[in-house]
Amino acid sequence: MSFFNTISRSMTRGQRGPKRAPTPTSATFPPELQPPTPIAPVPVTPPATKPLYLCSPFVEAALVKGNFKTIVMLPKYVDIMEWVAVNIFEFYTNLNEFYGVITECCTQQACTTMSAGQTLSYTWVNHERKSVHLPAPTYIDYVMTWIQNLLNDEATFPTKSGNDFPQSFPSTVKHVYRQLLRVFAHIYHAHFHQILHLRSEPHFNSLFAHFLSFGREYELLEMKDVKGATSSPVGIGQLWDKWREMGILEG
Repeated sequence: MSFFNTISRSMTRGQRGPKRAPTPTSATFPPELQPPTPIAPVPVTPPATKPLYLCSPFVEAALVKGNFKTIVMLPKYVDIMEWVAVNIFEFYTNLNEFYGVITECCTQQACTTMSAGQTLSYTWVNHERKSVHLPAPTYIDYVMTWIQNLLNDEATFPTKSGNDFPQSFPSTVKHVYRQLLRVFAHIYHAHFHQILHLRSEPHFNSLFAHFLSFGREYELLEMKDVKGATSSPVGIGQLWDKWREMGILEG
């Protein structure tokens, strides 16, 4: 039977029976039987999603098992300036290699700011001494280029016999450390899923734990840089706390 035939048959049917009584309303109830006033539901805020790098088994993934204290201790007969300089070079080189692997994912469009937490984006101080927001790839390029130039500067990182480290070396390496920490923080916050895709989380976690342990041992890191402010916490601050609970880090 066609659709149109069905319509014509329904139109020729007899009229329906009498209407039913209207649905009772509050006006039809006596005062003593009035229904209670409904209570508006309280909105429930969904819990914040935990970052992947804080979830098991990723937070435990590492190449080095145990505490990093023994790894960062100053070897006998080694000058402390030389020891710090060598480790700065190694941290920079390894972090630069990791970033090079994910650089195609860290674009001007995907990372419009140097984000390191839900409410935190780092700013760069330009030549006019003004703090400006930059896309993450631009910020990181500035950082890595600046550090590379320092490493190549014989007056800052001397490599020839007889050349001494400048008096400004401690303050310089603290600044370098702070900027490297920001690169780590952005990668953990925005690109850890790509690190997982490459199955490189044990390598990256061990590099970062080594970096944190060395920084605390030689007072190159301040906790305010690791954790951030209460209103704008650094995401990796929780990673520091977790690794302390696990016995990987001290202090």
